[in-house]
Amino acid sequence: MRKSLCLIGLLLNFATPFAGQDIDSAPLVEKRSVATIADQISDSTERSAFLDLFRHASPTEMLTRAEAFLTRFPQSAFLAQAYEVAARASFDLEKYASGLEYARQSLAILPENPLLLVPVADVEAQRHLNEATIAHADEALHDLQSFAAPSSVRDQEWPDVKRKLEASASFSKGRALLQLALDTPPGDRRSEDLRASELALARAQELNAADIEITYILGLVQLTSGKASAAASSFSAIYRSGGEVAPKAQQNLQAIYKLLYPRADVPFETFVQQAEDRQRITTLKPKQAVDRPPAIHSESSYYGSVTCRGCHAEIYQRWADSGMAKMLRPYAPENVLGDFKTNNEFYLGDEDEYRNGKFSVKPGPHRTLFARMVIRGNRHCFDMRQSDRQWHSYPVDYTIGSKFEQAYATKLPNGEIHVFPIQYNLLQKKWVNFWKVIDGPGSERADPRTWEKLDGSTSYQAVCAVCHTSQLRNMLGRGFEVNHLEFKEPGIDCEMCHGPSGDHVLEATMGGYYSQSPESPPVNFEQIDNRKFVAICAQCHMQSAIRGVGSSGELNYSHFDDFFGNPVREPFGEFSRKGFYKDGRFR
Repeated sequence: MRKSLCLIGLLLNFATPFAGQDIDSAPLVEKRSVATIADQISDSTERSAFLDLFRHASPTEMLTRAEAFLTRFPQSAFLAQAYEVAARASFDLEKYASGLEYARQSLAILPENPLLLVPVADVEAQRHLNEATIAHADEALHDLQSFAAPSSVRDQEWPDVKRKLEASASFSKGRALLQLALDTPPGDRRSEDLRASELALARAQELNAADIEITYILGLVQLTSGKASAAASSFSAIYRSGGEVAPKAQQNLQAIYKLLYPRADVPFETFVQQAEDRQRITTLKPKQAVDRPPAIHSESSYYGSVTCRGCHAEIYQRWADSGMAKMLRPYAPENVLGDFKTNNEFYLGDEDEYRNGKFSVKPGPHRTLFARMVIRGNRHCFDMRQSDRQWHSYPVDYTIGSKFEQAYATKLPNGEIHVFPIQYNLLQKKWVNFWKVIDGPGSERADPRTWEKLDGSTSYQAVCAVCHTSQLRNMLGRGFEVNHLEFKEPGIDCEMCHGPSGDHVLEATMGGYYSQSPESPPVNFEQIDNRKFVAICAQCHMQSAIRGVGSSGELNYSHFDDFFGNPVREPFGEFSRKGFYKDGRFR
C-alpha cells in the first residue's frame, strides 16, 4: 500500500477548518472562509460531536467517533464528512472493504471530493478493482482541475499538494489499465489499454519524478507493449538508484539485454549506461509547443449592445425584453415592480417561513418597523430607521432583476452603489430580507441593520456587478473592491455571451470576410458543442465560480479568444448548508 500518498488527503482533512461560504456572495477569493460549517449546526450536541470528528486521534479512535456520529445523527446534513472520516480511518487501519463502503456513502452525497477520490482510487487499484479505479481516478483528475484549493490548504502550498494528488490519481489509473490489459487477450482492446496506461503513468512520472514505483510500473507497461528500449531506459534509472525496487529492475534489464544482445557483443553495463543516457536526454528535451496562441482583443473590441441593433434588430429587441437586459437598469418609474404604496413596510422581528410551497410572514412578538418603501415627489425611495433612531431616506437609483425578485440600489454622492437589504418577491407579493433567506447563519448581510455601514458587504460593485453587469473592470488593475470598479454596460449585454464584436462589426462595415471557428467571437451558439455552450453560461450561473483578475483589471471578461475563461469552483463542501438538500442535491 502506498501509504505516503494515501495519507495526503487524510492529513489535510484532519486539519480542515471547514469554511462555509455565504452562497449568495459574489464568488470571490476574498469572500471565502466567512464561517465554519459547524456554526450552521443548531443542535449543540450534534455540533460538539461533529467537531470531535476532526480532533486528531489514533485511526481507531477516529473510526469510533465517526461511526458513533453516524449512529446518533442519521438525519444530519453533515453525513458526507462523517462517512469520509470513517473511510480514511478504515484505510489507515487496513480495513479496505469497509473503508471503500464508507467512501461510497460519502461520495454519494458529495461526489466532487478529490481529496477523498484519490485515496479511494489508490485502494481500489491495490485490490484490482480496475474499472472503479479508473472511474474514480478520472473524477479526481477532473475535480482537481475544476476546483480551487480547499480552505485547509494555504494558497502557496496548494500547487505542490495538487501536483502530488494528480500524480497519485494518474498512477492508480495507469496501474488499473495495465492490469486490464494483462487480463485481456492480444488485440485492439489490449493495445488501447496499454497506450492509455503508458500515458497515465508518463503523466504521473512527470508530476512526481522522484517516485521510483511510478517509473518501475511505466517500465513494465513499455515492456509489455514491446517497447524494449523505452523500458530499458525506465528500468535503468531505478537500477542505478539502488532502492528496494532495484533488484527487480535489474532482472528486467537483464531480460531485455538478452533479448537485444543475444551474443553479448555489448557489455551489460554499457547497455545500462546507454539506456540511462536515453532516459536523461528524453527528460531534458524541451517540449514542443503545439497550441496556437490565443487571439488578443483590445479593450476597444467591445462595442456594446447598441452596435448590434443595426443588423440584428429583431434579436436585439428580444434581448432588450429579456431578463438579461434587465439585470441592472438605471431608475425609471415604469421599471419598478415592488409595492411602494400599500404593503410597503418591513418589520424586524418577523419570521419568514417557506413550507409546502407557500411563503408566509409570521409577526414577531417584539417587531419593530425598519423600512418603508414610498413614493415621494414622483420618486421611489427607501426610508430606513437607523441606529441613531432617526429615519433616513434614500432614492432608488437602480432596479435589479424583474422575474422572481426585484432588488433596488442607491448611488451615494461618492459614486458607490449599495443594494438595499429589503427586496420585493414578485411571486409572493411581499417585501423580504432576501439575504437572510439564502446566506449562512451569522452572515453579515443577514441582519439588515448592518446595511447602514455601507461597506463591501452591500456594495453593488464589489458583490453583485460581476454577474449583473457587462465588462466589469478595476481601473487600477486590482481585484474586487468598493471603489475603482467600472462597467461598460448595465445588465448582461450581447458581448458577455458572444464575446467582443469589434472584428465582426468592422467586417460587416467594410464588406470583408474572415474565416474563424464557431467559438471565436462572436460565438455561434448553433455550432459549438454543449460544453462550450454551458461554459459561457456558467461564467455567471455557476454559483461556485471563483473569479480571477485579468492583467488589466478585467473581472468578468477577457481579452482573449476564450473570452469567458474557465473559472475554478469553490469546493462544494465549503458552501453554506442552505445551498443543499440533506441528500447532497443543490437547492
